[in-house]
This record gives sequence, C-alpha cells and structure tokens, in this order.
Amino acid sequence: MMNLQGFVKIYQDDTESGGKESNWRKLPADGSKRIFYRVSNEKGSWIVMANPPAERNAGKENLSYLKIGKHLFSKGIPVPCIYRFDLDHGWFIMEDLGEQNLQEITVNSDSRIPIYKKVIELLIEIQLKGREGFNPEWCYHTKRYDRFIMEKFESDYFLKYFLQGLLSLKQDLSQLRSSFEHLSYCASLADNNFVLHRDFQSRNLIIKRDKIGVIDWQGARLGPLQYDLACLLIDPYVGLTKDEQMVLYDYYLTVLEKYLPRISPSFTEHYLYLAIQRNLQILGAFSYLSKIQGKKRFLAYVSPALRSLQRLLEELDDSKLYPLKRLVERLSG
Repeated sequence: MMNLQGFVKIYQDDTESGGKESNWRKLPADGSKRIFYRVSNEKGSWIVMANPPAERNAGKENLSYLKIGKHLFSKGIPVPCIYRFDLDHGWFIMEDLGEQNLQEITVNSDSRIPIYKKVIELLIEIQLKGREGFNPEWCYHTKRYDRFIMEKFESDYFLKYFLQGLLSLKQDLSQLRSSFEHLSYCASLADNNFVLHRDFQSRNLIIKRDKIGVIDWQGARLGPLQYDLACLLIDPYVGLTKDEQMVLYDYYLTVLEKYLPRISPSFTEHYLYLAIQRNLQILGAFSYLSKIQGKKRFLAYVSPALRSLQRLLEELDDSKLYPLKRLVERLSG
C-alpha cells in the first residue's frame, strides 16, 4: 500500500524533480488537524498536506480545498498551485510560497502600513474577482456566511468555549441570547455576495520578498466584504493599533470605491456588527484550541482579543447589545 512518502516520490519521478535525498520538515498547523510538511531537495521545495478523510467532514473539506483553490488560482489570486492530489487518501502536493507569514514580518515592525496596504489591495481582488464563476456547491460547510454560522459557530462558540469553558462562568447567561440574535440579524443585512475567506489573518498570509501568498482557503464561501477586513484589522496575532486600523480601514474604502462607487455608507453601517461577530469567533477558537486541544500557546492572545471586543462594543454602542457589553466590561475589569 502506498504511503505519503511514496506519493511524493512518484510525483518527483514523474516531473524529474527528485534529488539525491529529500528533506521532510513538519510545519506547525495552528488550529488545524491537517498535517503539513515542507519537502525540499537541491531542485526545489514543495508543501505537502495530509488530511486523511477518516471523518466525512475531512473528505468534504479536501474537496473544497481542491475546488476553491483551483478556482482562485485560475483568477490569478496568489494561492499555491496544486500540483498533485489524491482525495482518497487526503494528500496534496503544492507550490511552496515561502517560509514567513505576515505576523512574523510585521509584529515588531514600526512601519507595517505599506505591506498592509498591499494586503488590502489583494483582499479586494479576492473578494471581487474571486466571486466571478464561484460555485457555492464547492463549499463544504455552508454556501454562504449566514445567521446559522454566526450563531452556531461564532456566538454560541464564544459562549460555550470561552465563557463557560475557559472562564468557567457559572452564572445564568441566558440574557446574552437577545444580544446574539440582534447582532446576527444586523450583521446579516450586509450584502453577502462576495468571496469570503473567513480567516484572512496574518498567519494565513505568506510574505516572500515583495509577493503575498494566501493559504487556508478551504472555508471560503460567499459572504460580506466587511468580515475579512475585520479579520485582518483586529487580528490579535499582530495587534494593530487603533490608529493603524483606522488608516487601513480608510484605505480599504478608498480602493473599494474605485470598483464599487458609493458603497462606503452601507459598508460602514454594517462593519462593526461583523467585526464583533469575528471577535466572538476568535475568542471561542482560542479557548477551544487551548482548553480542548491543549494548545496553550493560544492563551497569550485571549486578553488582547477580549480588549478588542470591548472596544468594538463601545464604539458601536448599540443598546440591544448592552447585556453582552456589560459582561465584557466586567471580564476586562
């Protein structure tokens, strides 16, 4: 029976890219169950991914990874070229975009606005060009970012894994339900006919010299413009200052208006609701990864993410979100 190493060896033999010896280095996968390797020899390097379809969702995820990846690549979006795949085993051989991500490049930099402006230009390209010919049937989870996703996989995620799980709150939290429902309703009013990456943050953006590459696109679907911009701006891995966020927010709208004139008012109307949705997802995810999966390194980002949520709720100042706002204020203490 062929194994992953054999699969890669056959590809190298077929493409005459094999060398005297290939070096396999396992790469960190953050929150994913997938396994990644950088395989290199004197002729080049490749990224190899293994996601065995032992569970039904893994198989569907792999198919989405393939279909959406090929679509984005065909549109000139800088995702890695998928050279070879085996869906029965969940194996992929892909282009190596580089070793450093946006977080590593910018976290300690005092001049990160220029690279972020380039990232924003790329984001708009993904959102607009990516929707041309995008087939929602490729999406393994839901075809669109909708209220079901917002409530089950963001606000409920926040409640279960952050409030009740990580913080072990025993109090009655039922008063939050009205806030969550109002939040998802307002967020759902945004136009959701664009390509949404849904995890467009610094660790999923690879920087090599002056080129930017995008990874982890398998959760893409149709959705609102605001969500991915929020992913980028409130990303706790980097911790952009409020001033930096405002500069980049304004730059995003300036570029977007060239393609969609007069969109700024409606974009701004819904942005904070979607940014809060994203912030709930972040806190739920960090709590799940640290508490359930034992990946304690994510705990370092919980406090910055909580402060971000507090700022967003204060800025929006929607009275129907006051139950959530008051709880977050107490927790931020």
